[in-house]
This record gives sequence, structure tokens and C-alpha cells, in this order.
Amino acid sequence: MSANNCYIDKELSWLSFNERVLQEAADKSVPIIERVRFLGIFSSNLDEFYQVRFADVKRRILINEEQGIDGTAKELLSKIQDKVLKLNQDFDHLYNDILLEMARRHIFLVNELQLTEYQKNWLKRHFVSNLLPHITPIILTDDMDLLSFLKDAYSYLVVELKKEGQATRYALIEIPTDEIERFIKVPEPKGRRRRKTIILLDNIIRLCLDEIFEGFFDYDSVEAYAMKMTRDAEYDLTNEVDHSLLENMSDSLDQRLTALPVRFVYQRDMPKAMVKRIIKMLRISDYDSVLPGARYHNFKDFIGFPNVGMRYLENPPLPPIESADFRQSTNAFDAIRQRDVLLYYPYHTFRHMTELVRQASYDPKVRSIRINVYRVAKNSRIINSMIDAANNGKRVTVVVELQARFDEEANIEWARVLTDAGVKVVFGTPGLKIHSKLCLISRREEDGLREYAHIGTGNFHEKTARIYTDFSLFTADKSLTAEVRKVFNFIENPYKPVKFNHLIVSPRNSRNRLYRLIEREIEHAKAKRKAGITLKVNNLVDTGLVDMLYKASNEGVKIRMIIRGMCSLIPGVKGLSQNIKAISIVDRFLEHPRVFAFENGGERDVFISSADWMTRNIDNRIEVATPIKDQRLKDRIMDILEIQFSDRAKARVIDKDMTNAYVKRGNRKKIRSQVEIYDYLKQMERTEKRRLADKQKNE
Repeated sequence: MSANNCYIDKELSWLSFNERVLQEAADKSVPIIERVRFLGIFSSNLDEFYQVRFADVKRRILINEEQGIDGTAKELLSKIQDKVLKLNQDFDHLYNDILLEMARRHIFLVNELQLTEYQKNWLKRHFVSNLLPHITPIILTDDMDLLSFLKDAYSYLVVELKKEGQATRYALIEIPTDEIERFIKVPEPKGRRRRKTIILLDNIIRLCLDEIFEGFFDYDSVEAYAMKMTRDAEYDLTNEVDHSLLENMSDSLDQRLTALPVRFVYQRDMPKAMVKRIIKMLRISDYDSVLPGARYHNFKDFIGFPNVGMRYLENPPLPPIESADFRQSTNAFDAIRQRDVLLYYPYHTFRHMTELVRQASYDPKVRSIRINVYRVAKNSRIINSMIDAANNGKRVTVVVELQARFDEEANIEWARVLTDAGVKVVFGTPGLKIHSKLCLISRREEDGLREYAHIGTGNFHEKTARIYTDFSLFTADKSLTAEVRKVFNFIENPYKPVKFNHLIVSPRNSRNRLYRLIEREIEHAKAKRKAGITLKVNNLVDTGLVDMLYKASNEGVKIRMIIRGMCSLIPGVKGLSQNIKAISIVDRFLEHPRVFAFENGGERDVFISSADWMTRNIDNRIEVATPIKDQRLKDRIMDILEIQFSDRAKARVIDKDMTNAYVKRGNRKKIRSQVEIYDYLKQMERTEKRRLADKQKNE
């Protein structure tokens, strides 16, 4: 906790979240292949932690040193290092346990020393034919700038070439996972077909070092050791008048390629001389994380670990649910015009969203489409529909967020493709990320011009919509669509005054509106009226909002929270937060929606939002929360949250010690909320389908 003992440091809270991910890998009730994949998720998360959060702490230390300030950042850095070291040790033990578990199911992940002669010969032939063309060693010399070409968070092998009487030579080999699968299935000889053997690409390269170096270098022995370097992912945008934002972003990506490292991970038996030399060449500082590890470092690739065994070794599929509203209507516009529609991914199919924009792209009644893009799929059907719409003469505006971290390069390319297709591309304002999830379609109908809006909590991304939980509201409510139009106008003219009466829009009114909503609950509590706050977000770290929740708790407002990731608030502390309870759920789907519910004396208000309760989302981004007006949809959202609060399988308690204890089951039914929600929504859609069918018969 921080010095004043009122907040948990967000970086330590984030590591606690990643520990929950590791708990899933350790949970023996989780299918074994999914456990392997959770190891990959943990590793991918940790990479990003170093690129962003660890790098920020390091930056604060350096700034404090320049200003002669002895801040608390050094102490925090030390705590981070200790926690990461413990997590890595747990990871290594868990990885070995999982290897044994897989072996019991006849799946063997082997290294180059565990192969039969038959397999070695097959792999060497496979290497020469398929892998060798993708491998070019870099010979390390004293005068080379290693940082100029080393890729961030890629795995490398450092090769040691020894010859008696000569200086040791070193070479660097990039593991070419961009072009080649990381996992190679090795054939078994006859009689052992039940056994499934997989080898990592890294180990094939280790096996075939002679095929790479022999004939070019004279050596007595050759050995390879794994390493990985992680860079600071932040960058500065230049503000030159003669540079467009697009050019500035391209420049900033180049800056990232040469940014200094914040973490160096190396194989723990790597020779000391080699470690010392690499550290010097990478210009590693005393504040960077230098960690000894196992033989493999890019464990994020394990997210895609193949299931070569029986189906039960991974989660059974949950077929996406069709919305009765969309299914029973002639087209998407008829469905939305009749009443608001709420989808909850990945339980509902994302096809309804892609179908809406596909229909809009050629519907002769549609006049214009506006959409804002933060992250999209590699082969985005959404983007393709925008291009089709422009080709069909629609006025199409796509707001592309070039500063979406780690997606900048893809978004720059999409911006160029859209512009070439005649789409109006808007980049917004530098320094003010556009994180809202909006689409607005204008349609000429018999009674005039009508607008249809999508307001959601997640990205327009077909792939993540299958693994992230998110809400999407489709509405033709004029009070909401008019304000969505205002948001798009605000994006293009951020300095023009604008007022929102229904939507909560960052940075215009979010802080004030949220403060007022919390204050209103306090007034209800004081007046002995029904008061309470239900909050579901990914991260809760804004101290202003945390303090408001503390204040509400002390005035008797009951507060329930589901926080997936960082939580600076400390629940359940007498005199501070005794009326606040918080849980976190980590399961097969990534919990991603943001929901704010206020009891309001018995007239409950429910909002869904793109914004977490972080300072950046409240003050420094364009975010949108919408009220849910339809009582039927309010009840559906609250039912879903109630199911999550009743979770006795995947819910952990958030407390001051970050122990990540599972919520105690007691004598209650063991409820796994993500499965229960799927069953609940299936039943809801069956009921709606029957109701709509009866309605059509009676008309």
C-alpha cells in the first residue's frame, strides 16, 4: 500500500491480477490444454506490464533523480522486482507440473535431447527444407549497436562458438515465429501412434546449429542460450506544424524500435561472460529488471498451444447465441426501430454487428455511416463494409485512433486503405485518445431522417468478440442518437462547446457526472431511502473516484464491485470502506465490460461504458457511457451481474493483502458465472423468440 495506507499501488495490484491468471493455470479443474494457454496469457500480460507500467516507474525514478527528489518510486520498483521474481518461480514450477500432466495424457513437449534418432533425422530434414531459409544469424561485434535491430519481446538464441586457442565468438538468432509455427508436431514411429510429441521451434534450431554454422565458421563446440529483451513502449509525439498526425505516429513507432530496454531475461545457465556482454550491449541500467529464467522465454506463444489430443482436453465450445430481435426481423434496422437491442458477447454472436454495417453499406435508404475504430481484426469485415459503403456512394466517416497502444501500425495502414477508398478518415486530437465504441447510421425513411446508433463497451473486433465479454446497445432512441452525433462532431471539433444531457462523455462531463451520481446515493442513504452502487470495471485506480466511494461507504451506501484488474481501493476497512465489497473473476473469457448502477432511491439507473475508472479514461480520453432506458434491458444487465456476484468457482476476493483467495462457497451451489450466464441468455432468447412469434401471429 501507499504511504497513506488508503490506496494500493496500481502496479502491485496489476501483478495481483496476473497472479489470478496464473491461478487458472494451476487449477486442475481447468482442462490441461487451457492451463497451458493460461501460461501464455500470463506471459503476454507480463510483457505488456514491463513495456508500460514497469517502464513508467523507471521513468519516474529517473525524473526524480534529475530533480534531486528521493521519491517512493525506488521502493515500489523493489517491491515489483520481488513480486515478479516470486511469480516467475511459481510459473516455472507450474510449467513443469503441467508438462507431467500432459505426459499422462500422452502429449509430450520435448526438447532436442529427448528425441529418438528417427525423430532427429526427420527434424533435420524438416529444418533444411522449411526452416533454414528463415534463419540468418547476426554475428556480435564490439562496435555494433545491438539495440538498433533487436525486436521488442521477441525470443532469441545467443550462440557461443568455441575454438581452442581462439577468442570465443557469439551470434544471435531470432526465433522466426512471424513466419513459422512455434510448435511442431513430430511424427512417431509405428507402434507409438497414441503418443503425441511436440517440439518448440527454439529446440529444433538448437538441434540444427551445425546446419547453420558448419562450413562458415571453424569451431570445436557450439551452444545456444535463450534470451529476451523488453523495451519501454511509451513514445513522444512531435508537434511540428508541417507534420500530419499520421506522419508523427509513423515517426513515433520508429522511436519505439530504438527505445531503451526495461527487462532482460536470460537462460539461467548462460555463461557469465555472455550475460555480461549482452547486458553491456543492451545498455541495461541498475533500474532495469534482469531475470534468469528457463530455456524458453516467449511463452506468450503458448496462448495458441495446439490440442493434439482428445477434445475434452480443452473447453467445450459454447455456440454463439442468436438475438431473437434481429433474427425475427426483416433487417437490422427494423429490429432496432421496434425497440432497443442489447447483446452480450461472446455469448451473443458478433455477426449481428457485422451484418448491420454490411446491410448499411448497400441499403439505398442509408445516407451516411460514422464509426470510430480503436482496435479491429486483421481482416476486418467492419472496415471492408465501410469501403463498400463508400463505393456505393454513402457518406462514410471513420475515426481511426492512431494511438491505440500496440495497434498503431495496423491502424496507420487501415487509415491509408480507407483514405484510398474515398472514406473520410478522422484522426482526432493528439494527446486525446478516442476510446469510445460508437457507430451512427443515418437513414432516409418514410417519416423522415432516422438515426441508428451502436454504443458499446468493446471494440469492433471480430476476433476479440469471441473471447472478451462486452455489451453492445443498438438504439434508435432520438435522445441518444442525437448525442452520439454530438460526440462525433466533438471528435472533429474538440474545442467547440458541447453539452450532453444523457450520455456521460469523457473528458467533457464524466468526472462531474460520476461525482454527482455518487453524491446522490449519499443523499439517499442519509434520507434512509434505497441507496447502493454496483460497479463493474476492468480497473479502478483514479484516486478522486476512489475517495468518493470511500465517502459514500462512510455515509452508509452499500457498494459492490467486480474489478477484473487493478484496484487501488481497499475494501472492507473499518472507518474507510466497511460498506464496500469487491471480487474479481478470471475464467475462460476475459471480463471486459464496464457497468455502473446506482439505486437512486428505488429508481435504479444503469449505464454501460467504454471507460474504466482511471484518470486517463476520465480526463484524457474520449469515452462514452450510455444510460440503459429500457427496463427489460436494465433487468437483464443486473441479472447478469447478480450471477457474477454469486460465482463460487472463479470469483476471488479483493482485499488489502492481495491474497487472491477464492470466494468461499459455504453450503451454496458451486456456480461458475460464465457458464450460468450463457444458459441464462439462451433461455432469455428462447422466451423472446416465442413472444415475437406469437406477436406476429396476432398481427
